[in-house]
Amino acid sequence: MKKMKRLLSLALAGALLLGGLVGCSQAGANPANNSNGTSSAGSLEEIKQRGTLRIGVFSDKPPFGYVDSNGQNQGFDVEIAKRFAKDLLGDESKVEFVLVEAANRVPYLESNKVDIIMANFTVTEERKQKVDFANPYMKVSLGLVSPDGALITSIDQLKGKKVIVNKGTTAQDYLTKNHPDLELLKYDQNTEAFEALKDGRGAALAHDNTEVLAWAKSNPGFTVGVPTLGGTDTIAPAVKKGNTELLNWINQELEAIGKEDFVGQAYKKTLLPVYGDDVKPEELIVEGGKL
Repeated sequence: MKKMKRLLSLALAGALLLGGLVGCSQAGANPANNSNGTSSAGSLEEIKQRGTLRIGVFSDKPPFGYVDSNGQNQGFDVEIAKRFAKDLLGDESKVEFVLVEAANRVPYLESNKVDIIMANFTVTEERKQKVDFANPYMKVSLGLVSPDGALITSIDQLKGKKVIVNKGTTAQDYLTKNHPDLELLKYDQNTEAFEALKDGRGAALAHDNTEVLAWAKSNPGFTVGVPTLGGTDTIAPAVKKGNTELLNWINQELEAIGKEDFVGQAYKKTLLPVYGDDVKPEELIVEGGKL
């Protein structure tokens, strides 16, 4: 009996040891947990092993990022994103579009749900503390759109009135900091915000001027009475904080495609049909990642 107990004890100890070794092996096999750093989450090697480049884009912000009636991603940001996938993985169809809202762009990078954010992401000092921005591909300011019947042409006209914004946007940040007396109506989605403006829930809507100009073009009865609010900012791809390898690749890619005027071509395909002669390409696009 004692001999049997001893044999059982030895067998149990061996099983536990084997289980521990298997567990360690499985943890080491996960690229995201590789202590050697040869294939960390979001690295170029990990992306190539996966076979897809995950890029966060908007679903409801035409003409920059939206889903068309056929369920396909379209827009200015989308064109550049597809080119990234083509040059990194050999095929533009290897991009995996992850739909985001303005407020979750940073969390999606931090939690490794995306490799790159291309969702009209304005560069700010606050955001630089949380993510790493590549060189810019676009310039932008804020703007105000309002009904023609009660057109807002100055920020001073908004005293005592409600202003519609999207959560997590520079419009919200700018108005909160510079005009704290204004009452802001905050929405998660672009579609919700613009519907609120149509319904008269606010006197005006503040957003990127590129966005409100495009929206007013397709919505008669509304005008961008304040085309420039605050200073001029830039829009750039963003990666997880510390992902220098992918960041450097994006900067090199922007420089390379700039030599063939790719961003300009994307503008002609996606933005020119919307803006026409009202906006000059040089007022918006940044070719080669350099201002």
